[in-house]
Amino acid sequence: MIRKAELFQVVGDRVVCTACARKCHLKNDQTGFCGVRKSINGQLFLLNYGTIEAIHMDPIEKKPLVHFNPGSKVLSVGTTGCSWMCLYCQNYDLSQRRKVFGTEISPEMLVDLALRYGAEGLAFTYNEPLIFLEYARDAAFVAKNKGLFSTFVSNGYATDEGVNMMKSFLDAITIDIKGNANKDFLRKYAAVPDPEPIFNTILDLHKFGVHVEITDLIVPQVGDQLEDAKKLSKWIIDNLGPDVPLHFLRFHPDYKMDWLPFTPVTDLEQHYKVAKGQGLNFVYIGNVPGNKYENTYCPNCGAALIRRNGFEILEWNLDENNRCFKCGYKMPIVGKFFRGSLDERFYQVSI
Repeated sequence: MIRKAELFQVVGDRVVCTACARKCHLKNDQTGFCGVRKSINGQLFLLNYGTIEAIHMDPIEKKPLVHFNPGSKVLSVGTTGCSWMCLYCQNYDLSQRRKVFGTEISPEMLVDLALRYGAEGLAFTYNEPLIFLEYARDAAFVAKNKGLFSTFVSNGYATDEGVNMMKSFLDAITIDIKGNANKDFLRKYAAVPDPEPIFNTILDLHKFGVHVEITDLIVPQVGDQLEDAKKLSKWIIDNLGPDVPLHFLRFHPDYKMDWLPFTPVTDLEQHYKVAKGQGLNFVYIGNVPGNKYENTYCPNCGAALIRRNGFEILEWNLDENNRCFKCGYKMPIVGKFFRGSLDERFYQVSI
């Protein structure tokens, strides 16, 4: 459905969208880079408000968020369009379409679905949620009134205006850096002019108390430099501290970069060691089920505190206060461990 947007300014004869850092300057009847925000008669309209194309029940570990309400279930939803143009996107059939399609679901209907299927929260994901921020905000407010939390999986390419809206409702966010935030990589393979807005978003949301976890997709041959990983890890230490989780994700060939191989596991493990060597307490390897670096280890005594296989929690060795069972170290985990059954955590949602 079409709804008037809130994140825009009028400058002369142009409408300037302020949802993402591109800040598209739009003439009348022109649509932004994302394909879903359009200038109409001096106003900006969101073309995909509540038009949902992907919806699924997921474990929160799939986002991946591993230090925020572990074991909880989230209703994951996405629309169409994106503020980036990643040539390797696994959700390209959603993100790289610039035509709105899907099923109309109001914020109230979305929260009702989440409650019906036993979700503890919402996750706005699959494509970039910043481009439909007004809808995510409205749904999150309804969700909060029903006792549900709200999360984003985002590229973090936001504006000050976007951050101000996010901080009003967002509980947790995964920000996907991609290619160790190498400028040349992002420009060539994701059409991102400058990564600086991503880091500004991370800093601001962290300052405002939103739980932040950072992922970094390691693309072999073109986005896998260890020196870049070292710089990223040092930036996190210097600006956020040692406890913000960093996930190095395995690339799998897709979309226009299906000619590349999967990221070698040895390369991911080298990235892990570089980040740990910089002083980060919690570094993870993703998309490699069964790897020992999926687990959470106590930074004080080294004990295995949370054992995982993929998105499943196999073992929980923390007390009710999230302290290490062995040495008593207090883990920086937000929320609680949801100990419900894990054997039906993946299923399709019927609307």
